[in-house]
Amino acid sequence: MRGMMRKGGVVNRTALGAAALLAGVVIMIAGCNKKTEELTGNIQLAGSTSMEEMCVAIGETFMEEEPGIAVSAEYIGSTAGMEALLEGTVDIGTSSRNLTQEELEKGAVENIVARDGIAVILNKEVTGIENLTSDELRDIFCGRTANWNELGGPDMPVVVTGHEAGSGTRDPFEEILGIVDQCRYANELSGSGAVLIKTAATQGAVGYISMALLDDTVQAVSVEGVQPTRENVQNGSYSLNKTMVMATMGAIEKQNPLVQRYFEFVYSDQGQSLIDGANLTPVPGE
Repeated sequence: MRGMMRKGGVVNRTALGAAALLAGVVIMIAGCNKKTEELTGNIQLAGSTSMEEMCVAIGETFMEEEPGIAVSAEYIGSTAGMEALLEGTVDIGTSSRNLTQEELEKGAVENIVARDGIAVILNKEVTGIENLTSDELRDIFCGRTANWNELGGPDMPVVVTGHEAGSGTRDPFEEILGIVDQCRYANELSGSGAVLIKTAATQGAVGYISMALLDDTVQAVSVEGVQPTRENVQNGSYSLNKTMVMATMGAIEKQNPLVQRYFEFVYSDQGQSLIDGANLTPVPGE
């Protein structure tokens, strides 16, 4: 009798073990299905022109990974993007500057995704100048230096080119140098791309752009002896830098599932690699 019970006990334990294993498999499958649940809908972004290359790369790859989600973006400037976010017409406001106190008080949350340098650029005919101090930059952009020969350059008038008001590149540039509302621009343009083209085409021109857009049509100068490189932005030695923000109304975990999935991708290894590929310094999520 005891032998039969032992045998029965073994059978029962085996059956229980098999049942537990089956339950575990079911749970695992359910968990996998939940993780890979396909979402459908739209995500709308608006804001910084400096973040366009990064946002395009992230958006295209994200949509390949999530075919049910469509991502659209407008590159209308940081301040305009933040206004759209606060008005509720977009899900994410992209800004290449830190958020203002007013924007934060209205409920916007600053989700930092990258950092970028601000490069000071010269038209290639402005020869003999490879470095400028902060004081020299202040004098140039405030109109106190009128000719490049005052700084050891050619006898050529200085033509100051800048960004339009509300730009996420103009705001940090002027704030870092302490010249907010003091600059005397000959040209105020929309976006770093336009400033790059205008500076390259205008004799004696000086401007500033997102470092990510630098090319060989202009010459970039050092500031206080420090070159505008990603390494120097990352280690903090280059003073002219800015923060890249994907702002939301409320914390990321309070957003709809589509936006949450988007940020999961942005802060993933793949997303960070795409940011790096756009010549920006990634900032890992918390």
